[in-house]
Amino acid sequence: MHYRRFGKTDLFLSLFSLGMMRCLASPEILEKTVKKAIDLGINHIETAQGYGKSEEYLGLILPTLAREKIYITTKLTPTSDPSLIEQSLDQSLERLKVSYVDCLAVHGINTPEHLKIITQEKGCLNVLQKALNDGRIKHLGFSTHGSLALILEAIKTDLFEFINLHYYYFFQRNNPAIDLAIQKDMGIFIISPADKGGQLYTPSKTLKDLCKPFSPLHLTYRFLLSDRRITTLSLGAENESELIEPLKLSEQDYPLTPQESAIFYKLEQQQETQLNTDLCRQCYQCLPCPEKINIPEILRLRNLSIAYDMVNFGQYRYGMLENAGHWFAGKKGDKCTECGDCLPRCPENLKIPSLLQDSHQRLNGSSRRRLWD
Repeated sequence: MHYRRFGKTDLFLSLFSLGMMRCLASPEILEKTVKKAIDLGINHIETAQGYGKSEEYLGLILPTLAREKIYITTKLTPTSDPSLIEQSLDQSLERLKVSYVDCLAVHGINTPEHLKIITQEKGCLNVLQKALNDGRIKHLGFSTHGSLALILEAIKTDLFEFINLHYYYFFQRNNPAIDLAIQKDMGIFIISPADKGGQLYTPSKTLKDLCKPFSPLHLTYRFLLSDRRITTLSLGAENESELIEPLKLSEQDYPLTPQESAIFYKLEQQQETQLNTDLCRQCYQCLPCPEKINIPEILRLRNLSIAYDMVNFGQYRYGMLENAGHWFAGKKGDKCTECGDCLPRCPENLKIPSLLQDSHQRLNGSSRRRLWD
């Protein structure tokens, strides 16, 4: 296992971090998974108060582990009541059976209101600063599913030492946020690269064929591991067996090889060929939409579905629109009124209303919610 400096925290974290979101079947399975991860070199475990009983289960085994060799991150949701933040932090420490956590992330700065709540001087910020001063928290960061503009604004507050971020080969919108975070010497934690990065543990045949001789999962991990700006990737294993394949890459953080680069070029060409004049290049100039339709994300899912036959992934993410609140904001394509506001702003001259209707027909399956809901 290789390790990288987590920005100004000065912690050296393993290239892969063990995320607890899916490992909730039983305390026994979680214990086996955690101990196997540590045996394989992982030294960073990430949980959250919102992840079911993960804090409680983890607290059952932490006293048996070498605490000084393991870094623990937990996450708390923002609230306008400072006393609730204090109470939530103490509850997390009690469940984990620890006197401090190495990293606390504000869980989901997804809206301007969330950022305002956290940065108010006489509100939650005072509570968090007090916890930093008394040692209950060693380092403060945030996770986000918000817009790029909001993420950049949060980074510019200089309140945070690290960021938990969505950024993958198939979603590179947040690249400027990584650049700015690096300028601020923040640690970069990429969340859910296998799942939110394209459900790459169950890829389509088209995508598998395009990526040969590698797997799509191998390539997405290599895309991220080869990026020296990034500290660590979340590995959300459901059990110990799911650690094995990803961690074969735990020392492969060198630059992309010519063969890997050639495959990424092939993927780009495939998208250009298959989408032709319907390709959305993700400039986001179509926003804001009067109907609050998440136009760029819907067209991104359409791109992936047509170019790589990633229909299951497209339906999975599209089904969360209108069902996951601020965690995945925006309305579906069928809400388009064909008002035409977006059309003159599109540099590609895309027929956006028609593409939204087509996307809805392709992707509208069953409604979905976040895993821990």
